[in-house]
Amino acid sequence: MANTNKSVLIKIKRQNTPTSKSYWEEFELAYHPGMNVISSLMEIAANPVTREGKATSPITYDSNCLEEVCGSCAMLINGRARMACSALIDNLEQPIKLEPFAKFPVVRDLATDRSVIFENLKAVKAWVPIDGTYDLGPGPRMTAEEQEQAYPISRCISCCCCMEACPQFNEDTGFVGAATIAQVRLFNTHPTGKSLQRERLAALMGDGGIQECGYAQNCVEVCPKDIPLTRAISEVGGEVMKQAIGDLFRR
Repeated sequence: MANTNKSVLIKIKRQNTPTSKSYWEEFELAYHPGMNVISSLMEIAANPVTREGKATSPITYDSNCLEEVCGSCAMLINGRARMACSALIDNLEQPIKLEPFAKFPVVRDLATDRSVIFENLKAVKAWVPIDGTYDLGPGPRMTAEEQEQAYPISRCISCCCCMEACPQFNEDTGFVGAATIAQVRLFNTHPTGKSLQRERLAALMGDGGIQECGYAQNCVEVCPKDIPLTRAISEVGGEVMKQAIGDLFRR
């Protein structure tokens, strides 16, 4: 039930097309217990009227699961990269400022094109290679200890929060980002996935690879799934160095 004595003020950075100029609009909503950013955007969509009483269009944004699993609703909330579905209004300072990620092309309003992460994952072959469409039978068994080490990294939802917060992720460096490096760590330790280990590490030796990481640790601070990104980067960095030195002596 809405609390008519309390309101929520939201300032949203809008942009009609990828090339048009951005502008701000303010919205005032009645407070509901348990409100989050996504539910607030849904209310605005149901009645798209600004704080000044001017009719406007609903806000464009990405969302799907509404439970911090799909990674699609990532945006800047009060200047911090985070998931809108788990950002509770009660925990946010007002006015609440919503902006699209600054390091990715804007599609419209809060929706951005984050396909670069999938291109980076393809570049490092972040998958378990299995050829054929027939049943290959059960795969190699993993010990409980191996599963325990792999599980935290496997929780990545490709939200790109780590890339948005990283000072090294920009057009000049072409850095692949912490999420991609962590997936190299995950698949290189998989009993079947490790068959592509050398290729993954070689990919990280090139432009935009692991050498671009400045170890600012912003990634691990904003990760919504608490993935041990800095540890994964450190471990993969050691493997990259070991392979590079080995390749040097093989010449």
